[in-house]
Amino acid sequence: MTSALFDPIFGATAIDAATDDRAWLGALCEVETALARACTRAGLIDLGTALEIGAAADDLGASDPAELGRQAEASGNPVIPLVTALRAAVRERVGADAAAAVHLGATSQDILDTAAMLVCSRALGVVVAELRDCADHAAALARAHRDTVMAGRTLLQHALPTTFGALAAVWGTGLDRAVARVTATRAILPVQLGGAAGTLAALHPHGFDVLAALADELDLREPAGVWHTERGIVAELAGVLGAAAVAVAKPATDVVLLAQTELGELREGRPGGSSSMPHKRNPIAAITARAAAAQAPGYVATLLANGAHELQRGAGPWHAEWVALVGLLRCVGGATSRLRTCLTGLEVDLDAMRRNLGPDSVDVGHAGDLVDRYLDRRR
Repeated sequence: MTSALFDPIFGATAIDAATDDRAWLGALCEVETALARACTRAGLIDLGTALEIGAAADDLGASDPAELGRQAEASGNPVIPLVTALRAAVRERVGADAAAAVHLGATSQDILDTAAMLVCSRALGVVVAELRDCADHAAALARAHRDTVMAGRTLLQHALPTTFGALAAVWGTGLDRAVARVTATRAILPVQLGGAAGTLAALHPHGFDVLAALADELDLREPAGVWHTERGIVAELAGVLGAAAVAVAKPATDVVLLAQTELGELREGRPGGSSSMPHKRNPIAAITARAAAAQAPGYVATLLANGAHELQRGAGPWHAEWVALVGLLRCVGGATSRLRTCLTGLEVDLDAMRRNLGPDSVDVGHAGDLVDRYLDRRR
């Protein structure tokens, strides 16, 4: 999932720390610690035991994720060997009674799904920050070039004139919508706690108390019920992130087109070069933003195609989510990071825009008013 060779090219460096194996292992251990504290709040285990579980989980969180992955091969998910190691560590620290309180009332999917929501929440925080920066840059371009006339192009042919500010406002509108949707989805990410068959049987009659406490401990949403095989939140994430990729790809595509030698209307502030043609000024940030965003539909399709899980536990569809979800977070985060680089210091060639417009009329209709309307709505 990560590559020291390619990640910087596709902008994944910033989001890597929120989505890599170390982040996942830390989230798994954090959920086990939070579960122990939640059980303490519900009166099921004593505080000292919960503290010992938390200390042992902290130690495991610093261990090698690759070793946990190797151990997970036999069981099909990393939670089972993690719980085995955690119980062994607690048993060694304070004895068998405390070890029995590890993972109390939970099943593997509870821990992994909740850890996934933690990973998503933190990664979405990175994505939102990058998207917001991109949206602000688009707004600044719209404001600065409200009246900068350029050729409008439909089906890649000259149409009626427009302004570059109006085009930048289109970019900003999509980016603002992406910020709002990703932010809203991040706010509803839920914990998962249902036990072996989704009935909270092992925690009865305190199951809902533990569920509420767990959500509070992790600052995630308390769900209405168990969502082991109701994957609406995963589908929501897929849709929102896929739409964000589209919002990012739009300005990146336009920059690539308008930076062509034959047009020369835009230039990146830090263009890329060529190994054989020193005259080249390639819009590399826009190109790689497009490339990263282009990977999103495949991950979205995987998540949606595997959204219908069987009965009380998915036999394969659940497992298919993990890599796809991380991949989607990484490619959207990378695309957004590269677009921010592209839009930072983007150079607008006013002479080229006027020259390419030719003798056409400069009547741009409501283009400036559309920019004003867009900027007013951002306030």
